[in-house]
Amino acid sequence: MIHLEDATFAIQGRTILHGISARLDESRIAIIGRNGSGKTTLLRLMAGLIAPTSGRVTVDGTAPDNRRAMLSRIGILFQNPDHQILFPTVTEELSFGLRQMGRDTAAVTTLLAAEGRSHWADAPTQSLSQGQKQYLCLMSILLMGPETILLDEPFAGLDLPTQARLARRLAALPQRLITITHDPAATAGCERVLWIDEGRLRMDGPPGTVLPAFSAEMARLSEDSDALLC
Repeated sequence: MIHLEDATFAIQGRTILHGISARLDESRIAIIGRNGSGKTTLLRLMAGLIAPTSGRVTVDGTAPDNRRAMLSRIGILFQNPDHQILFPTVTEELSFGLRQMGRDTAAVTTLLAAEGRSHWADAPTQSLSQGQKQYLCLMSILLMGPETILLDEPFAGLDLPTQARLARRLAALPQRLITITHDPAATAGCERVLWIDEGRLRMDGPPGTVLPAFSAEMARLSEDSDALLC
């Protein structure tokens, strides 16, 4: 379980998140909101990449700021895979997390074969397409076997066929998935939706309740010329 207790985050005198409280234990959860609403900051708090200014964030009762300790609990797939890939070849990239965990890197060969990607083993990571890089990052996460995967706009920048393939792969995973998105269509299959608005938790509930309210507000804002400049 990921537990947020009045979690607040501020930087340089500006508060990005205001007192977010939630217990997240469903299998499929979406966090929606406009660009700049604080969604990605919330994801970074849950991943332990930043610490709350006040309040508390725990994963199974433990603060997530020790990333090494969290490798088997929390994985994160960033929106831009170029911000996540560190190594020049696919095998080196996939081996990195396993080495951090003190595990045998032979699992890399096994996974590549299972995914039908054995021919990627020696490929330069920068030779891959955007969609292939995103898939590589996902495979890196899967090798570490986290219980929860955080997805930051996972379909951004991908063409429609690649989006569909990635969506099918994600849907088949046994892990808990928490998806950050501004697109209600990306919440398909979710049991719970949290709507973040200007750094606050505006609604939290089943998709059938939250999504109509979110869509109605987005339609209202589309008619407000001042809101479009925000």
